[in-house]
Amino acid sequence: MAAFTLLEESRAKRAVELLANEYKDAKYYLSFSTPVELLVAAILSAQTRDEVVNAVTPELFKRYKTARDFAHAGEQDLVKYVRRVSFAGNKAKNIINACKILMDRYGGEVPKRMEELVELPGIGRKTANTILINAYGIVEGIPVDTWVIKLSGRIGLSNSADPDKIEQDLERVADRKLWKNFAYVLKTHGKKVCQSRVPVCSQCLIGPNSKNRICPQNGVKTSK
Repeated sequence: MAAFTLLEESRAKRAVELLANEYKDAKYYLSFSTPVELLVAAILSAQTRDEVVNAVTPELFKRYKTARDFAHAGEQDLVKYVRRVSFAGNKAKNIINACKILMDRYGGEVPKRMEELVELPGIGRKTANTILINAYGIVEGIPVDTWVIKLSGRIGLSNSADPDKIEQDLERVADRKLWKNFAYVLKTHGKKVCQSRVPVCSQCLIGPNSKNRICPQNGVKTSK
C-alpha cells in the first residue's frame, strides 16, 4: 500500500473550498424542533444511521417534549420508543441523566457553553459542537463524526485518527465561515461520491481524473 500523503496546506485549502462550494446546500441531518430535542437526537445518533434516529424521534417527541419530561421518564418507558437504535438502554439512561442535570443546573435549558455541554452524559465534543451550531448558531469548531474521520484521512486533510486532532487540522485549512457546515459537506460527499468501501473516484471533483487532481486517495485499493 502506498504511503499516506498529507496535502500541503495550500492544496488542502483548495480541496476544502471546492467541496464546500459543490455541496453548499449541505445541512445537518437529524430532525428536531428545540435544543432539547436536538440533544436527545444527537445522543441517540451515536453508531446509528440517521434514518433510524429520524424514524423513532417523531413519536418520542410527541410523548416527551421538555427536559422535565425526559428527566422524569422511566428508562424502560423511554426504551420502548428508541429500541431500534443501537445501545438503546444506555442511551436512554444518558438522556434521562443529562436532562436531570439540565433541570438541576440550567433551568431545563440546554447550555450554550462547550465546557458545560461536554459534562453531560452521552455528550462529547463532537455532539457539543453539533448542538452549539445547530441549536444556537454558535460556531466554536467542526463536529468530527465517522464520515469526517474517514474522508479527512482519505483526502489528506489530516493524518490522525484522533477526532480532536482532526478537528484542529480541519480548522487550520478551512476558512472559519465554512466550519458551520463542513462536517455535513464531507458527509454528503461521502454518501454521494467518496463512498465508504469503494469510492466513485471517476466522478470526484478533486479526484485523479478531475481537472483539479488533488485527492491522494489514501487507503483506496479499488475505486469506480
